[in-house]
Amino acid sequence: MLSKSSTYYLMAMSVADTGVLVCIVVLELVVKFHSEEPFWARQPWCSVRDLFTYGSYNCSTWLVVVFTAERFLAINTWSLRSRLCTPCSALWAIGSIFLLSHLLAVPHIWANASEYKQQLGRWACVYSAQVPSRFIHSLVGFQTMLSYILPFLIIITLNGLTLRQISICNRIRPVRELPASPASVVTTTTTTTTTTPGLRVAPPLLRSRRRKSVVLLVTVSMTFLMLSVVRAVTQIILRTSDSELERYDYGGPLNVAADMGTMLCLSNAAVNMYLYAATQTRFRQEVVTCAKHGLSVVKACLIPSSLVTSATAQ
Repeated sequence: MLSKSSTYYLMAMSVADTGVLVCIVVLELVVKFHSEEPFWARQPWCSVRDLFTYGSYNCSTWLVVVFTAERFLAINTWSLRSRLCTPCSALWAIGSIFLLSHLLAVPHIWANASEYKQQLGRWACVYSAQVPSRFIHSLVGFQTMLSYILPFLIIITLNGLTLRQISICNRIRPVRELPASPASVVTTTTTTTTTTPGLRVAPPLLRSRRRKSVVLLVTVSMTFLMLSVVRAVTQIILRTSDSELERYDYGGPLNVAADMGTMLCLSNAAVNMYLYAATQTRFRQEVVTCAKHGLSVVKACLIPSSLVTSATAQ
């Protein structure tokens, strides 16, 4: 059973991931490749496009980061757990992330402008020529740092510390495996089991809940890392490269890798909801029940039709 705070974070991540799919996949990429002139190629949509695309992506990314931090505190610290891992704190954190993610994307409004391209014969949304190039480079570098470098460092660090703590806890053998000794005194409470002085072992129910929290944490955060690492590396190379690169020249391996990284990164938003739900035992049980019910309905529909067919043939 998930805690209330974890439930709120997972619900918020599903909303943010839906925003990524709608703003980036549908309204930007699908419209771009299936229309001669996208609607956001002209003002005012050109200016506000990146506000919603970067805002939704920042929100999806940092919700994973904050959820990782919240689970790290819940698993490893008892003193901060009662104050920070609560539904009220989760709601405040979620609201702050949604607000700050879109506020940090506001400068992109002044970075883009709609220009008519004579060689293309249509309008295009490009970086504004009236804005200093230093502002554009600073904005792109800041977005790369905000979306990839900082989240990667935080998630890898917290996951490493969490797994290290779990490894240390697993080295403590349960009480039933300890050799019997007249000097050992076993005292059982509702929260911990104490054997020899200085040795504290969590009861089976608490260990099971901790294990489920770790599985959920690692599933969500490591999937995000694995699906985003290709885009992170290619974006850093593109942003730090001095040479001019034609992005639509797919004869170069960097352009192919960049688009593959974009595809994998956006697929993370598509599979996240399934990963959140599939880690829960009750969800898997409901899926199996629905599958069995569907098979029984199909079987009931097919058997009478086969009987009628055989009777007609006779």
